[in-house]
Amino acid sequence: MKSLLLSRFLVLLPWTLLVIVMLDASGSNRAHRPSSIFSRRPLSQQHPLQDGAAARRRQQEAEALPIIYAITPTYSRPVQKAELTRLANTFRQVARLHWILVEDAAMGTELVGRFIGALSRSGHLSCTHLHVLTPRRFKRPGLPRGTEQRNAGLAWIRQKYQHAPPQQPGVLFFADDDNTYSLELFQEMRTTRKVSVWPVGLAGGRRYERPIVEKGKVVGWYSGWRGGRPFAIDMAGFAVSLQVILSNPKAVFRRHGSQAGMQESDFLRQITTMEELEPKANNCTKVLVWHTRTEKYI
Repeated sequence: MKSLLLSRFLVLLPWTLLVIVMLDASGSNRAHRPSSIFSRRPLSQQHPLQDGAAARRRQQEAEALPIIYAITPTYSRPVQKAELTRLANTFRQVARLHWILVEDAAMGTELVGRFIGALSRSGHLSCTHLHVLTPRRFKRPGLPRGTEQRNAGLAWIRQKYQHAPPQQPGVLFFADDDNTYSLELFQEMRTTRKVSVWPVGLAGGRRYERPIVEKGKVVGWYSGWRGGRPFAIDMAGFAVSLQVILSNPKAVFRRHGSQAGMQESDFLRQITTMEELEPKANNCTKVLVWHTRTEKYI
């Protein structure tokens, strides 16, 4: 009998030892192995105080940025909403940008009103909706367009800051709704001290137009149309500091005495000189904005 029990014990002993070893190894691994990624709490729950501080820091950094005002004339046409949508999708990615959308109309249209309302409700883009009608006599071919609308945007900004303290940080530019903008351009223009300039792609019948820069100064213009203009530059090719706009309350886009394509020069001559221009976009060698006019098919 004892022999039978001994033989059975000897048979079961190796299996018993194997089970003990496996259990021991499993326990050791659990003691030293880091927890599974599936069992970890989200980072936002691990350090709520740190996350809150980081969010506040990001908010403070954003609020410290000079504000950018983008003035956009627009008018009713089949491609209007498509082009405004493209522009809005760019602007909503730019921190501290306020979009001033000015309709060429006697009263605001339902299309633009709904469009602006949806943007404002989303909370991703700050907007102002204005309207002013271009007189019929100025709608003939060959005459400047968008004049009354750009001036309405300038008037809104000046009224907003009429009681503000001096040296307000900020910059404004004129963003036509048929342009396409690189996000990098907004980083460039935000540091404008007075008037900054850069190239514009697909303008003047060329692949690009640009200021010619030597030793960090603008000395001329590479332009496909009337290169002898005082400022041979496109409306999309410059930005102006908010302080310059407020310090020159009479600087506007003029109708009388101005020709198509000359309004940029007429406006800039009221506020700056070529020697004062600040070249951006790697000394005006990078194209960060393009005229991408929608093809007329209707």
